[in-house]
Amino acid sequence: QVQLVESGGGLVQPGGSLRLSCAASGTIFIMSSMGWYRQAPGKQRELVATITRDGRINYADSVKGRFTISRDNAKRTVYLQMDSLKPEDTAVYYCNGWNRWGQGTQVTVSS
Repeated sequence: QVQLVESGGGLVQPGGSLRLSCAASGTIFIMSSMGWYRQAPGKQRELVATITRDGRINYADSVKGRFTISRDNAKRTVYLQMDSLKPEDTAVYYCNGWNRWGQGTQVTVSS
């Protein structure tokens, strides 16, 4: 079994930064492609960024140049560095890997 736990969310002013972490635990023999998704109130969950097993990275157009996805295989952790945050980034952010979801972490961008 693999479990994913997100952390690092919170309240930040526009233009601020946050770094989200997603730690995987359990029986893990191979690295999975990983992704960050977000869901705002009244909207469907949407892709934010992904990193494949071979290191290919993709971002949603709305976050390109502002967000950076990375991973530490030794720690079995994926990160999402979020800079220049905007109010429209407000959402619950979820980590996905090994075909599983974490519980999510709230990010609120407000003045």
